Amino acid sequence: MKIKLNENQEVVKTIKEGLERTGGYCPCRLERTEETKCMCKEFKDQIKDPNFTGYCHCMLYYKSNED
Repeated sequence: MKIKLNENQEVVKTIKEGLERTGGYCPCRLERTEETKCMCKEFKDQIKDPNFTGYCHCMLYYKSNED
């Protein structure tokens, strides 16, 4: 399993700017709770699924099943 940043640097830049504005909370979410603090609970739960491959909600991180 590998978790890496999105290969699209423009997406990474935009999301990181949003994280800075929101104090580390997912800029794609309206609510500001511990569950939406980056790396959000939704993606952490997805990571636990051995069959999941894909991006987090805001497209900052990507999980692959490759070693």
